[in-house]
Amino acid sequence: MLPRRYVPYYRVSTVRQGQSGLGLEAQRAAVHAFAPQPGQLLAEFVEVESGKKNQRPQLLAAIAAAREARATLLIAKLDRLSRNAGFILALRDSGVDFVCCDMPDANTLTVGIFAIIAQHERETISKRTKDALAAKKARGRCWATHRT
Repeated sequence: MLPRRYVPYYRVSTVRQGQSGLGLEAQRAAVHAFAPQPGQLLAEFVEVESGKKNQRPQLLAAIAAAREARATLLIAKLDRLSRNAGFILALRDSGVDFVCCDMPDANTLTVGIFAIIAQHERETISKRTKDALAAKKARGRCWATHRT
């Protein structure tokens, strides 16, 4: 029996993360540990984009490649796919097979639960960022001119 084949999808949120390569390197390490046999990994797709956005060209290309090759979309962690519960649930229900290296035995129930947790995390991060910027502005500092 041939080993299962995967189309890896990697995502980082910012250009700085993409340039450093560290986030991508960690994702690649997880994917290669998950699928170590030669020939299991097909073409990989890399994107530098916010997890909020659902229209991501490389993700759409990865999904299409997985469908065409009758392979499984492989993501290091669910939040690298998206932090939008509706998007993850729609993908889950679309017939495209996908697996997350950090929870390979997830079923439709656990994917749904973790999708909602990922979205909640995104909302919490957004609120903390807005609160921090508002506090900084209240102290008389402008975000754009004091970025480090």
